[in-house]
Amino acid sequence: MNRKTVTAGGAIFGRLKKLGVDYVFCNSGTDFPPIIEGLAEADAKDVSLPEAIVVPHEHVAMGMAHGYWQASGRLQAVMLHTNVGLANGAIGAINAAHDRVPVIIMSGRTPVTEQGHFGSRTVPIGWGQEMRDQTALVREACKWDYELKFGDQIVELLDRAGAIASSTPTGPVYLSLPREVLSETINEESSTSAPCMVAAKSVARSQDIETLARWIIDAENPVIFSQRGTGTQKGFEALTALVDEWALPVNTYWAQSAAIPTRHPMHIGSDPSPWVEESDLIIVLDALAPWMPDIHKPRSDARIVNIAPDPLYSRTPVRNFHSHLTLPGEVDETIAVLSKALSGHMTSNRGKIDARRKRITRASSTFAMQQSDKASKGNGPPVSKSWVSQCLSQAIRDSGRKASVTSELGCPLGPMDIDHFNGFRQEPHSGGLGYGLPAAMGIQLAEPETLVFATVGDGSYMFANPTACHQVCEALELPVITCVLNNGEWGAVRHSVKGMYPDGYAAKTNKMPLTGLQPSPDFTKVAEASRAYVERVENGQGLLDALKRAIKVASEEKRQVLLDIAINSDPV
Repeated sequence: MNRKTVTAGGAIFGRLKKLGVDYVFCNSGTDFPPIIEGLAEADAKDVSLPEAIVVPHEHVAMGMAHGYWQASGRLQAVMLHTNVGLANGAIGAINAAHDRVPVIIMSGRTPVTEQGHFGSRTVPIGWGQEMRDQTALVREACKWDYELKFGDQIVELLDRAGAIASSTPTGPVYLSLPREVLSETINEESSTSAPCMVAAKSVARSQDIETLARWIIDAENPVIFSQRGTGTQKGFEALTALVDEWALPVNTYWAQSAAIPTRHPMHIGSDPSPWVEESDLIIVLDALAPWMPDIHKPRSDARIVNIAPDPLYSRTPVRNFHSHLTLPGEVDETIAVLSKALSGHMTSNRGKIDARRKRITRASSTFAMQQSDKASKGNGPPVSKSWVSQCLSQAIRDSGRKASVTSELGCPLGPMDIDHFNGFRQEPHSGGLGYGLPAAMGIQLAEPETLVFATVGDGSYMFANPTACHQVCEALELPVITCVLNNGEWGAVRHSVKGMYPDGYAAKTNKMPLTGLQPSPDFTKVAEASRAYVERVENGQGLLDALKRAIKVASEEKRQVLLDIAINSDPV
């Protein structure tokens, strides 16, 4: 009996399809011939596979996978070129580790043999790209890694990689693919079988949920600190209902995502004071650093609870925030179970909750007015980041469209009106610059009908490899609206210096060595090279109209847009 065979490289995309992968973000190289031949064969035979997206820079490929996961919640796959491609993707792997992106990172490995094997070295680069430990480039960012030794391992190893990446806490994994091994033939039937393992999901113990419910019922001044949001739209809605019913204030110090609508009366802004100092119950909801320990001091009798997929952030060597109750598990599921545990206890606590609600609503209203006043004072020229946030929110409201905003040292969350889970995404706290624009592209790919904005600083925009980004946007017809908030410097570095040395020479003379990005390039020309609609905005009074024109182009022409917006040096 003759069995059909396929190369190991040719089996990869079919297996990823079985694992639920929609797209594979690729930057190919000389290690890819077995994979490319397999794709061509599948196309000739009309075999359905995940779509291969050609991305001209590996960092952009990683960022697009990051954003696609944020919008879809699905397993991702990225394929890079040997050691040099993996090195270019390493920053994206670090960001993915911090944000717990379940992504299978694959890169070729230069042939290890010089002759005698199909796929042996054929060009000098085969010697030049040899490394003693290629995996070391991303090992610390990955949950699991392996180098393929035999072709017939590929199916089960991809199953294992996908299951580990999708297990709580989710995160990136890495698989190294030597060319000779990719060239080996395997039984085609093995690549079409059902996945051989599923992900492991952690949940909080029922007794710990009951304890937290009792603590909430007993608390006089509880507070929730949230940075990474709720994980899903379902979780967003569940937390919004819970805090509304029990009058629980939500603080978003250095938030990467909104946990509840930003105009909700329980949203108290991003300043930890005085909430840390006055609260008797502090719920840390998926927050790496919920406040600044050097400044903010919890009460000695405060109960502190940590809830997250990895509530103690075990990958972070030093994180000494206290945890008197630790609940592992996905945030949305934990909130749902907690809500059930609290149901039926409202009546006996109505008076206390109503009094707390009035106090928090006043604080929330004060915060909202402060944000509006600050934004209005920053209408320039040049404008402030807060003014850009406020104008952007207004433009989105006027459009009547669902929108998603990524911000990388771009628009701050405070002045924005965000009302759904994926409405706002801040850069990962890992700080790998160049995340914002590629992530927005991934979100747009996952949600074609959503208005998607990338709001980025000028330095962050340059780190994103913008030529590659705009090329992909044109190729895939992704109408992303990029807003470059351009102050001609590394603003974050400037404010770090002023924060540490407020009376130092740099602050007194307003001369900041190592921060300048002048002369600023004409970023509109970069985007124009890929046929984007572009504008330069220097007057805050005209910003809202410019944003509306951008939305019109993106909506009607399905064409990418770039607005180069001159801003001042104020951090927000």
